[in-house]
Amino acid sequence: MPLSEHEQRQLEQIEQALYADHPRLARIMRAKDPRVHYRRRVVQSAIGFLVGVGALVAGLLTKHAYLDVIGFVLMLASSMWAIASYRKMSGFLAEHRTRGRKAPKPASDSGGMMERMEERWRRRQERDR
Repeated sequence: MPLSEHEQRQLEQIEQALYADHPRLARIMRAKDPRVHYRRRVVQSAIGFLVGVGALVAGLLTKHAYLDVIGFVLMLASSMWAIASYRKMSGFLAEHRTRGRKAPKPASDSGGMMERMEERWRRRQERDR
């Protein structure tokens, strides 16, 4: 459903305010493909894992137990972050592949939350006119 002219103007004003107030956030959000963000997170977590391995080896060589613990925790956290990001990325890919296919909607009595919100929005717009 296309936006009305008034809604388009409001959206443009919101975008301009975002660019003016938070340019870095606006630049990050400008990326159209969320896979870019998830891929970046996987690379960052791989670097974190390597730093953890380095800390673990340094702790073993210098006989400092706290470096071993820090390295292990860093490796574990990086691995979990990489797995979570990879799952989100692959889930997005699977969703993107099946987007063209129409899945049958389950029959429900009350309708979905989005349908109720859209109905409220329509009633509010009609009331304001």
